[in-house]
Amino acid sequence: MDGTKAPGAAEPVGHQGVRVEIAQRPALAVNGWLGVVVLAACAVAVWLAAPHHSGLLWFPVLIFVLVVTSLVIVPPGQSSVVQFFGRYIGTVRRAGFWWVVPLTVRRKVSVRVRNFETNHLKVNDADGNPVEIAAIVVWQVADTARSTYAVDDYEDFVSVQAESALRHVATIHPYDSGASETSLRGSTDLVAGELAHEVAERVLIAGVEVVEVRISHLAYAQEVAQAMLRRQQANAVVAARSRIVEGAVGMVEMALNRLAENEVVDLDEERKASMVSNLLVVLCGDQPPSPVVNTGSLYT
Repeated sequence: MDGTKAPGAAEPVGHQGVRVEIAQRPALAVNGWLGVVVLAACAVAVWLAAPHHSGLLWFPVLIFVLVVTSLVIVPPGQSSVVQFFGRYIGTVRRAGFWWVVPLTVRRKVSVRVRNFETNHLKVNDADGNPVEIAAIVVWQVADTARSTYAVDDYEDFVSVQAESALRHVATIHPYDSGASETSLRGSTDLVAGELAHEVAERVLIAGVEVVEVRISHLAYAQEVAQAMLRRQQANAVVAARSRIVEGAVGMVEMALNRLAENEVVDLDEERKASMVSNLLVVLCGDQPPSPVVNTGSLYT
């Protein structure tokens, strides 16, 4: 163990707690086939000494047992954390057949990339609206020593801390807002980046690195879903009406300008106002207009 503290590690609150400060280092390991050669030599020694020196058989047998129990196979994507009488002496991370220090305890730790989806959490967003949110966390073990000795169960630790970070990020952003403000629904990439950094800082003490965090589920809670849906529909109607009115005003302006430029008809201010009113009714109405042909004078 060393006395260094991981950068970004959380400080204890209140009483100064005692934590396991340890860092991964390579374990002493040689090619396992060399151990096989030693085993063969021990077997030959036992066979040769059995008829004449039976009292010395314990020595090659002891060597044989020690070597057999110290051989370890590390498949790809796995590592072996080696502990010698309670002391961490290193980690074997290279895949293959290895001969490590005898009388050691080995614990396999996967360094493959893993992922899980958090539970669907119900939290209040920055506006106080209850929302349901869940995220997918992609992670892997980077420091096998910390994941083994710094926390009790690193998989459960990552799961709990990911949900805690998700709750925190969800409470500091509104579900939906204007275009200039960050929101859970409108700023997915930005929120995902904040969430990834939040989770990474919380699980650093366990020797885990976060590859990616993405929101997999986001919705209003059932008790407010209908009200929020009506609000979204009202906002959509207002936005659509604003766009329609803006386009209609431009079309009316263009029509009046073209009539004046081509000298099609000379309209006074009253007739222009009437024409503008009629055109806006036609262009902004929900139903198609019914044409009326006026065969008389404009003033009758």
